[in-house]
Amino acid sequence: MDAELAALAAAGATALVQQMVTDGWGNVRDRVVVFFSRGREEEAVQGELEASRADLVAARDAGDEEAADDVRASWRVRLRRTLRDDPAAAAELRALLDELAPPPTGPATVTVHNTINDGTHHGVIQVGLVYGSSTVGETGRTGETGTGEYQRRE
Repeated sequence: MDAELAALAAAGATALVQQMVTDGWGNVRDRVVVFFSRGREEEAVQGELEASRADLVAARDAGDEEAADDVRASWRVRLRRTLRDDPAAAAELRALLDELAPPPTGPATVTVHNTINDGTHHGVIQVGLVYGSSTVGETGRTGETGTGEYQRRE
């Protein structure tokens, strides 16, 4: 088996084990059952997944990382066999992993508005990293207003 498929199997096993202890496990389990059944009884695959989930929950409750690693390793081996026996399964597994991945987060955008009134023009310090554009404006004489906007990356 080439390194790419081995890495895919490892990533799949890690994602599977992580999902086993989430609230969304039922939906994920159904997708994984379809992936692994491939001509087998879906109930048998579902039973194996639920047994692994019970083992994983017990291992986590006991703080037994070695047992949790064993669950992950067993599914990694199984994924490797599936990918070896059915090369078309790689695209299916990649699509499943894409669905399970958390949505990407972009840089946070923060807009800051400062208002200076009553002729006070000193004593204001604004600190931040500026990416893109920033604007500073001034209006009126009865109350001068300066507005600074910036984007901050976290």
